Amino acid sequence: MNIKINLQLFSEEKTEKATPRKRQEARKKGQVLQSREVTTSFTLLLSLVGLKLFGKYVFVSIYESLIFFQKNFMYSNFDTAQGYRIGVYILYYILKGVFIIIFINFIGSFLGAYIQVGNLFTTENLKFKFNRLNPIEGFKRLFSIRSLVEFLKSFLKLVVLGFVSYIYLKRNLNIILNQINLNKFQFSYTLYSLSINLGIILACILILMSFFDYLYQWYEYEKNLKMSKKEIKEEFKQTEGDPQIKSKIKQKQRQMAMSRMMQDVPKADVIITNPTHYAVAIRYDETMYDAPYVVAKGKNLVALKIKEIAKENEIVVIENKPLARELYNSIDIGDLIPPQLYETIAEILAYVYSLKRNK
Repeated sequence: MNIKINLQLFSEEKTEKATPRKRQEARKKGQVLQSREVTTSFTLLLSLVGLKLFGKYVFVSIYESLIFFQKNFMYSNFDTAQGYRIGVYILYYILKGVFIIIFINFIGSFLGAYIQVGNLFTTENLKFKFNRLNPIEGFKRLFSIRSLVEFLKSFLKLVVLGFVSYIYLKRNLNIILNQINLNKFQFSYTLYSLSINLGIILACILILMSFFDYLYQWYEYEKNLKMSKKEIKEEFKQTEGDPQIKSKIKQKQRQMAMSRMMQDVPKADVIITNPTHYAVAIRYDETMYDAPYVVAKGKNLVALKIKEIAKENEIVVIENKPLARELYNSIDIGDLIPPQLYETIAEILAYVYSLKRNK
């Protein structure tokens, strides 16, 4: 007798996509799909847009601090108290100008991370790991494919951003030269505005490039989470033996069965009730079965729901306490009516059909 064994089930090669449980465990450890370049470029763009919108206010505040320092530093009686007072004023002017940008920077960093990762807080990545001190592992990381990709990305960004900056400065060189003879404030503000505009252009380019980095991070993330067939088999054994998992599966199955049952209630010919505790929906279709059968049944709240659906679909409801109780306790959903109840059910169906004809 030849017995064929699927050896792939015992393979250690990670070729299968990660299961939901593996993804959940990885998330708890802080292993999530995230591109730091997306967060960084998004934060940079928001900060530069903030500087663009509130630029004059920020620039004036910093400019005033420099003028204040220049005027007070020339005092002949400059001493420690005077230096302390000057330092406080300069700090006040600078903070007044950059506080908005700091706030925008914080919001940008938060949103950039939250959009990618969601609501996640873990200290797993902060724990000290001795393998990080292993020089062999360090060399492996240094000369890995990932390091090569990071180097190529950095080099590409340097080339692209450098080229764009060169073109921008070349086109705006005349503006800068024409402003040299103006007063210091106007010339400084012109340089400031041109720098902010250049920064926004470069930040937009970085965001576009970060999308490619996100795709690469997704590829790496999925590759690192891959499982072997043996791991999937072991996980299946563990989850099948977990009482909570079994309970959730049974609960889900009950919910699905209940949903299907309620969808079949409108197909019933009659509802037999207790009237408050039991409700049983009966249907007769001679093309399917030789006898009527139960399409739905329930007690208490489920019975009330069945009667509500029956009312919405104009299905006749018959009150018969002993029959409703017997049908509920002795017949499962989908089962045919037993022969001993043929006569009783036939009389009820005949009455229902006569009501429909009279309508």
